[in-house]
Amino acid sequence: MQAIIDHQHAYFISGDDTDLRPMILKDIADVVQMDISTVSRVANSKYIQTPYGTFLLKSFFSESLTTETGEEVSSREVKKILEEAIEAENKRKPLSDEKLGQLLNAKGYNIARRTVAKYREQLGIPVARMRKELS
Repeated sequence: MQAIIDHQHAYFISGDDTDLRPMILKDIADVVQMDISTVSRVANSKYIQTPYGTFLLKSFFSESLTTETGEEVSSREVKKILEEAIEAENKRKPLSDEKLGQLLNAKGYNIARRTVAKYREQLGIPVARMRKELS
């Protein structure tokens, strides 16, 4: 647990998902000198209570994406920005995955349309035509 807290220190101070750093099981396994499968079993069945809520340990593990500047960011950060963009869109003319990808690319996140679609589905957000409101 201490290794996870050390790795995600900025998040535990702020509670902001955009402060989460990319972290895979191997990162923690190397620090605690255990096998990846051991870390996986522990992370899958344990929760942590924080001032920002109670979370599964495995929710702090995420893949990374590289920005235009070469900085690695957590996929959770990109998902949060994607979610915010969809919330702010014009509901009469929702953004397609292609447009969302262009928006993220303009913000410096190097992401393909199919990755946008994958993240949107993981967030439980329907495709643009299903988000359209007629009123």
